[in-house]
Amino acid sequence: MSYKIHTVENRNVSITHGNFSIPFDPNNIDYQECLDAIIEQGADCFEGDIPADLQAAADEKQFNTQATDYRTATARVAQYQLSVGRPEITEMQPTGEQVFNEETGEMEDVLEEVIVQTAIEPLEPTVEITVYDEEDPMAEPTTETVPNPLIVADDAERAEAQTVIDNTPEPVKEHVDNE
Repeated sequence: MSYKIHTVENRNVSITHGNFSIPFDPNNIDYQECLDAIIEQGADCFEGDIPADLQAAADEKQFNTQATDYRTATARVAQYQLSVGRPEITEMQPTGEQVFNEETGEMEDVLEEVIVQTAIEPLEPTVEITVYDEEDPMAEPTTETVPNPLIVADDAERAEAQTVIDNTPEPVKEHVDNE
């Protein structure tokens, strides 16, 4: 079943989909579903030509969705890796006190080293799990060394985020990166 435009006196009044009449209203869920169909299927979901304003609305929705997904993915990739940890970062900051420098004859700020990022140790690459024999409940449990599931999940999330970044169109990346 395809969408088609209902026109009155050369003016697009509504979109029809089967027996449903869908208003040109961005707050209408059926209108949003029509935009999604245009994004996913293009002209195949429409009977006749897609009106320019409807195509523009679908393009804008797709652009905004891609921008949101790109922001989320870049934020995820920017997080530290659980397998690597992160270093402590310090910087010298003024304490608010000043002392007289006899060599220059001027007052100078007193500085102190301040931690601006705490260190996080990397997780162990493997963990031991207890394995129970399902066939012999009386058997002594054994231990098995497996990859750390937190690292496995972290790596999978990073890979998924990187795929989103790699597949984001350049105009979307430029828009987000220049915000």
